[in-house]
Amino acid sequence: QVQLVESGGGLVQPGGSLRLSCAASGSIFSIYAFNWYRQAPGKQRELVAGITSGGSTHYADSVKGRCTISRDNAKNMVYLQMNSLKPEDTAVYYCNVLSSTGMNYWGQGTQVTVSS
Repeated sequence: QVQLVESGGGLVQPGGSLRLSCAASGSIFSIYAFNWYRQAPGKQRELVAGITSGGSTHYADSVKGRCTISRDNAKNMVYLQMNSLKPEDTAVYYCNVLSSTGMNYWGQGTQVTVSS
């Protein structure tokens, strides 16, 4: 089992920045990849960014160049730095872990609202 707790969401003006954090605990040794997903009202949950245990990263086209995912293995943390935020980035952001055995774990989500 892996437990995930997100933080760092909030209200920000268009063009602003936020850094989301996700703290992992439990069976940390089984983590293959960390991912950030988001879900806007009335829309499906979508993958925003991911980072594997080897450090490979990938991003949704909609956030490329504006977001950076990183991890601190010593602290069992993963971060999502989001810059140049747009109103369409408004969503609940979820931390997700894919374990080496194919299990998925989810955090409770953190709200990001981009509005003037």
